[in-house]
Amino acid sequence: MGRTRKPNVCRQLSRRALGCFARDAGVVQRTNLGILRVLVCQESTKFKNVWTTHSKSPIAYERGRIYFDNYRCCVSSVASEPRKLYEMPKCSKSEKIEDALLWECPVGEILPDPSDYKSSLIALTAHNWLLRVSAATGEILEKIYLASYCKFRYLNWDTPQEVIAIKSAQNKVSAVARQAGIQQSVLLYLAVFRVLPFSLIGILEINKKIFGNVTDATLSHGILIVMYSSGLVKLYSFQAITEQFMQQKLDLGCACRWGGTTGTVGEAPFGIPCNIKITDIPPLLFEVSSLENAFQIGGHPWHYIITPNKKKQKGVFHICALKDNCLAKNGIQEMECCSLESDWIYFHPDASGRIIHVGPNQVKVLKLSEIENNNFQHQISEDFVILANREKNKNENLITVTASGRIVKKHFNLLDDDPEQETFKIVDYEDELDLLSVVAVTQLDAEGKAHLDFHCNEYGTLLKSIPLVESWDVTYSHEVYFDRDLVLHIEQKPNRIFSCYVYQMVCDTGEEEETVDTDRSC
Repeated sequence: MGRTRKPNVCRQLSRRALGCFARDAGVVQRTNLGILRVLVCQESTKFKNVWTTHSKSPIAYERGRIYFDNYRCCVSSVASEPRKLYEMPKCSKSEKIEDALLWECPVGEILPDPSDYKSSLIALTAHNWLLRVSAATGEILEKIYLASYCKFRYLNWDTPQEVIAIKSAQNKVSAVARQAGIQQSVLLYLAVFRVLPFSLIGILEINKKIFGNVTDATLSHGILIVMYSSGLVKLYSFQAITEQFMQQKLDLGCACRWGGTTGTVGEAPFGIPCNIKITDIPPLLFEVSSLENAFQIGGHPWHYIITPNKKKQKGVFHICALKDNCLAKNGIQEMECCSLESDWIYFHPDASGRIIHVGPNQVKVLKLSEIENNNFQHQISEDFVILANREKNKNENLITVTASGRIVKKHFNLLDDDPEQETFKIVDYEDELDLLSVVAVTQLDAEGKAHLDFHCNEYGTLLKSIPLVESWDVTYSHEVYFDRDLVLHIEQKPNRIFSCYVYQMVCDTGEEEETVDTDRSC
């Protein structure tokens, strides 16, 4: 297949002005993003550090918004210089937001209230309230009291933009209770809601009597995933569990009598009773053993990735068919590297069914395809490889002098993630521009320097490289986001000091402008 021809931006803009598009609502948007991709990757375009800020609390980023002080303060990063959108009133420690998700209005659905068509932040507070907060103003639009019988702590999507799952902290038996022989039967709870409008599906308890000594459990795409310390992972249908074990259907805002107490579902102090209690082992969909419970599903058709459950197998990945557990041809992937940090692997988020395997000095994009004349087995092959920019066969000589004065030279190779060599740290995918973003770091003298590279998602070709002006300490925690015309770097330093560096796309005028540097208390 030949390479696609580079689009002409002027021609695309002219066609857009004349309305020369098919009768497809997405064509104009795709054309606009194609134009933006060309502008982002052209040589004259630069990304300038326009804003730097520091905070004593964690910093989060979601779709053009930067959040400070446990989501209490929101700053828009879309303008030429980031500006504050809102700041919610100060609150006690028990009322602070502990986790949040950004909900954006689905296209084509009729919602009951006009405010529902605008983006909202779905937030979980420390005292078990679930809030829907306007993403533009910080106004609390809805609030639901969850429960008093457990501490809910983690918020994630079961089905993106449709169903949320809220997980409680694990119940632990105190030392006094353990000595008294008291056993804790309920390990954790999962509260599941449909969003906009909020409707309760149910609260499920994970019980030790049914599942055994569970270390963790979560929901993903309607599948209950239960994990054990032995490395065993078990999958169950949440819908089947709900249909079989739901004790009573509950509706938010309606009166309910439960355990001799009457109250309103979702209001304090009654909250939401646990209405899904499993009394027998549910039908098992799938189980597998993997080192550290590492387990992923993806590809076309469905395959899964595991690491054999032995410590010496760390860094070895098996890619198997989900339907029959058959290992794919070339399905054992092992990156031959000697490094302190292990490599990692995951299914490509572009829904192509490909697999990304990242090591310190290379990024492999693998494809899954049918074996010729064999429709029952698939094979893994390289689609393309991105290599770090390194000196070939670089090594060192260690020179020592013995007591007699004899000089001894010892030859040894450097680690693959040696800080003085370019090393890959972060690989991400920008879905709207169809670009792979790769952060590469090199230690120069006392400080590290990083650059963000944009690669063609189809062929792996390097299209653009952006130097980050701030130093990069490999011992710190880092997050890098590439979102259309924005690059954002969040760094966590010792003593809980957080820094945020914002880069925006600008035309190269040859003039240097000062960067705004702000210290934030929020």
